[in-house]
Amino acid sequence: MKMTPAFVIVGALLVFWASAFIIVGIPSLTMKETPSEIWRPLTPLEARGHRLYVENGCSYCHSQFIRVIDWGIGAERIAKAGDYVGIEPAILGSERTGPDLSQEGGEHSDDWNRAHFLDPRNTTPISLMPAWDFLSDGEIEALMAYVQGLGGKAADLRVKRQRDWKRQAVAAYAAGVDANIEWLHGQVPEVWRRMPNPYPATEAALQRGKRIYQQLCINCHSPIGDGNGPAQPHLSPPPLNFTILRRHLVENRYIGGIFYYQIMNGITGTAMPYFKKHLESEKIWDLANYLAVSFVGYTDANTDPRGIDASYEGGWVNRYLPPAVTPGR
Repeated sequence: MKMTPAFVIVGALLVFWASAFIIVGIPSLTMKETPSEIWRPLTPLEARGHRLYVENGCSYCHSQFIRVIDWGIGAERIAKAGDYVGIEPAILGSERTGPDLSQEGGEHSDDWNRAHFLDPRNTTPISLMPAWDFLSDGEIEALMAYVQGLGGKAADLRVKRQRDWKRQAVAAYAAGVDANIEWLHGQVPEVWRRMPNPYPATEAALQRGKRIYQQLCINCHSPIGDGNGPAQPHLSPPPLNFTILRRHLVENRYIGGIFYYQIMNGITGTAMPYFKKHLESEKIWDLANYLAVSFVGYTDANTDPRGIDASYEGGWVNRYLPPAVTPGR
């Protein structure tokens, strides 16, 4: 058979369409989009936020999927294909310059997200993320709604929890400074309220704690610990003023365990996030010592009850006196 140009063109087209049918057609006819157990459709506001997310290239730095091998980032759930039904385009991303967002909904309060979008340094002082204050208030609300919806029904549960606790936190703050502290401390389990810091507040430990404070805390709680950092105008209730805690020690001596528990678990409903996935145990204790020494003027480090000293510790002696205890007594 003579190979004419027409024959070559027709043959090439047949090969192309056959390949396209095998690669695209058969999968599209046989694959079913089955929603996962957490899937729900986007609300109109969330759909608008999704468009903003796509248009502004958020997927260049954030992924939206968790793999089996991602256990090291504290994953609670492995992503499924059914999580993304009806989301077009599905921008899953391949980079994690910032954290994965597949289950971000409800991880933080609405206030935290709003302050974060206006300027990420408000909530994360060392963040590389650009500020989004060029967006209108309505666009910020839409983007926030989309992020708070990431995780579907599971995110809805977390967001509801945030908002339920926020009502209680706002009411406690409105009751006055001392009532607010008593309410906050009342949410800490009893065993933690009477637990001293097991690590000595050495100069090295305080410097480590200071560095952590500057990297994670300073723009909410301020350089002097009074809660008047740059994020404060965007947050309700506002960040805690550490300098008033001196009159709220448990039995006039315990503060370390309270700091540890609240840094570890955060305070749901407020802009105070949890840091259990960001900081190892000793770093949380170092930060607790820094807060106590720098802003309370007292630390319960290495006081009773205590156990065996860590093998690397030197001969540190706690010379910080609790309130109402005079030198020599």
